[in-house]
Amino acid sequence: MNFDSYNDESRREELIRMIEHSVQQLSVGELEALYYDMVAKDYIK
Repeated sequence: MNFDSYNDESRREELIRMIEHSVQQLSVGELEALYYDMVAKDYIK
């Protein structure tokens, strides 16, 4: 993907859409692993 031509808000929105789509495809076990990893890295408090 080429984000050079995007402004910051457009880039952020596109990344969120891509992440949301990917997360929707995960199993419960994968979601739990992702959740615990994000908690460990302080992305989720």
